[in-house]
Amino acid sequence: MRVGVNGATGRMGRLVVEEIARHDDLVLAWACGRELPADVDADVVIDFSTPEGVERLLAGARCPVVTGTTGWTPPTQPRVALLHAANFSLGVAVLARLVREAAAALPGWDAEIVELHHNQKRDAPSGTALRLAEGLGQVRVGRDGARGQGEIGIHAVRGGDIVGEHRVYLCGPGERVELAHVATHRGLFAAGAVRCARWLRGRPPGLYSISSVIGSQSG
Repeated sequence: MRVGVNGATGRMGRLVVEEIARHDDLVLAWACGRELPADVDADVVIDFSTPEGVERLLAGARCPVVTGTTGWTPPTQPRVALLHAANFSLGVAVLARLVREAAAALPGWDAEIVELHHNQKRDAPSGTALRLAEGLGQVRVGRDGARGQGEIGIHAVRGGDIVGEHRVYLCGPGERVELAHVATHRGLFAAGAVRCARWLRGRPPGLYSISSVIGSQSG
């Protein structure tokens, strides 16, 4: 499978290039930083760039695209097969599913999210934290202090070289449930993106999510 990489000079882009090299059945078709090649064709493209970079890519892409670019809203009807994820950890995808199930089973409980990342992360709260909040059915971020009905707090911690941690607290009278995911190395995100690329290859145009990849035997 021929794979193009957009945003290859960034931290995640470099890891994706390294991950591709580990697989005998994958070939790096092209890799670029800010400037796309004249022909962006491949069997699939993996993108970790910027909102502007992924928009330029989608304007000319003729093949499926897997993107982890944050701070960007994907089109609802893309011209190609498009899989967008704020986090390519399969463990986080499972966490999101567990959070939805727990919230449905514990209606009326208070919810809080704490996320930790390295000190160079640009967005706060993280896209993953926002996704978890949506799974709770509560997308309003509460202010400091007392929470109103349906409000939750999302707390962003930035420091050092923390890869990524997300913890969800569901608090009821006299008890609480804690659900958490801790990433210990960034290579897992590159491996997850490659797995998604395998799964997306050959699929018809449309918007896909990483939840469709969980349990798939094709990737």
